[in-house]
Amino acid sequence: MKKLRLILGDQLNHQHSWYQEKEGNTLYVMMEMGQELTYTIHHVQKVIAFFLAMRAFAEHLEKQGHQVLYLKLDDERNQQSLTDNLSWIIEEHKIEKFEYQMPDEYRLDKQLQGYCGAIEADFEVFDTEHFMTSRTDLADFFKGKKQLLMESFYRNMRKKYKVLMDEGEPVGGKWNYDHDNRNKMPEDTYVPEPKSFQRDVTDLVELLEERGVKTIGNVDSKDFLWPVTREEGLELFDFFLNDCMPFFGKYQDAMTTKGWSLFHSRISFLLNSKILSPEEIIRKSEEYGRNNEEVPLSAIEGFIRQILGWREYMRGIYWKYMPDYAKENFFNHKRKLPDWFWTGETKMKCLSHTIGQSLDYAYAHHIQRLMVTGNFALLAGIDPDEVDQWYLGIYIDAIEWVEITNTRGMSQFADGGVVATKPYVSSANYMHKMSHYCGSCHYKYKEKLGEKACPFNSLYWDFLDRNREKLEKNHRMGMIYRVWDKNSTEKKNQIIEQAAKYLNKMEEI
Repeated sequence: MKKLRLILGDQLNHQHSWYQEKEGNTLYVMMEMGQELTYTIHHVQKVIAFFLAMRAFAEHLEKQGHQVLYLKLDDERNQQSLTDNLSWIIEEHKIEKFEYQMPDEYRLDKQLQGYCGAIEADFEVFDTEHFMTSRTDLADFFKGKKQLLMESFYRNMRKKYKVLMDEGEPVGGKWNYDHDNRNKMPEDTYVPEPKSFQRDVTDLVELLEERGVKTIGNVDSKDFLWPVTREEGLELFDFFLNDCMPFFGKYQDAMTTKGWSLFHSRISFLLNSKILSPEEIIRKSEEYGRNNEEVPLSAIEGFIRQILGWREYMRGIYWKYMPDYAKENFFNHKRKLPDWFWTGETKMKCLSHTIGQSLDYAYAHHIQRLMVTGNFALLAGIDPDEVDQWYLGIYIDAIEWVEITNTRGMSQFADGGVVATKPYVSSANYMHKMSHYCGSCHYKYKEKLGEKACPFNSLYWDFLDRNREKLEKNHRMGMIYRVWDKNSTEKKNQIIEQAAKYLNKMEEI
């Protein structure tokens, strides 16, 4: 029986059981497709990284002796549609059985299900053999529960996989060291030069231009820095362990203009494309912690929690609530993103730096995403659809299953509290506490009123005031409303008027 096996661009798992045996009757198919370049506007570095990684993976399979049909974007046979390409390939190669791995995006899952229901060839669906949970494990774990607390899920995963465990108890006596991972970085802290990988990608930049592919962001076509092979991914992770992990925990929430990657691992693209597996990263991290006792347990645990806890949790949320999750808008926000989200040209230093960095590197760390751009979008009442599209496009690691749960859920509270127990909003106090931005900003972080007042201050209180009916019964919000109510009616009105000025002239902030 002649088989066709489809490999999607985020299914680059070298260790998948498919590749253990070389079968002369099996054709592997990979495609660069217009349909994947138009559902949102992607960062140019994101597109290039996926194309490079896919091409490298196809070459790896061919060297292993597998038959591979790789359709480049400008291949004359390329119909630019997944199903249209599959149809002519199945016919031309007289395929009798079609096999694919379960997509991680809902839209592709439905597209392939529909296609298989209409073709005459037999078909079979396989697991990607990447995640440490199935699509439904989270839903099963929380069955009958009102709250889906990540911490409960994370502890269960620690027990299940025996990660950082000592005779049934957490190593160090505590499950979570998040409290130790929230330090502002001193100005004189040494930050290592980011590990990078040099490639000339002029041909790919020209390809995208020739095909009229619309992208955002910037790229140095002579010096593309991201890792796109398994060997490079492991090299980057070794750099993280040895040069960054000792300080990662302490400063993982810190924000500064001193560097763009700081002490972060930057392996999320490698994980989300399945070049690296979560379990191997977790095991290597745990082993590194055991062999380097001078490295704080808080750093090891904090990093592992992001992968074993948060990443698996968010995937479970995605498959439990999609497709309705993509329509959630708890606050009924309708404003458009200001144009400077695409240029970084704003007088607010925290936003100009975070957005500028995102445009230059297709990267920002989790606190920049959550408490700078996300915080502003939520306070300003931006439509979650707009926010989703921006995050989905601009970051190199953004695939819908992980992007939408973090953006619409954690960042924008658009799901009404499925992911987060309260909205993650703050005034300028948080920015000053955790970053070096405020000292060189046009605005004054201490001021609530006046031309130089930081917009975060009035927008914060305005957001709480206009959403009081939805939020004041939240047990984590009561104290904040009591602080607001200590202000006189006159003072409250002044703050709300200040916020209105900023909202009405958002393009000029």
